Amino acid sequence: MDEFLAVVKHVYLKNYINFEGRANRKEFWYAFLFSFVISFVLGWFGRVGTILSIIWSLAILLPTLGVGARRLHDINKSGWLLLLALIPLVGEIILIIWWAQEGDPNENQYGPVPEDVKPE
Repeated sequence: MDEFLAVVKHVYLKNYINFEGRANRKEFWYAFLFSFVISFVLGWFGRVGTILSIIWSLAILLPTLGVGARRLHDINKSGWLLLLALIPLVGEIILIIWWAQEGDPNENQYGPVPEDVKPE
């Protein structure tokens, strides 16, 4: 649990709007899981939950785009490929496949191999 919280803190507080560098699979998927769970829980509160969910989505928009772009960088692809998400269904499927791939084991044009985020 400490590792999960350290990764979430790293993505949403320390790398809030960082679109440079690389993010490993663990960092990306932990951030995805965290934001999904929060959105799911907020959905239980009816109209108030809907408003809170919209606020939450806006608050995490930039860090989510940032970690998505850094994840693409890890597999040596441009962060601009996030725009594929605008293509209904097909774009999301392509992105999910890329996000699930193992990262480049060597330094690439986007930076060195990302290290795991360690709990403090």
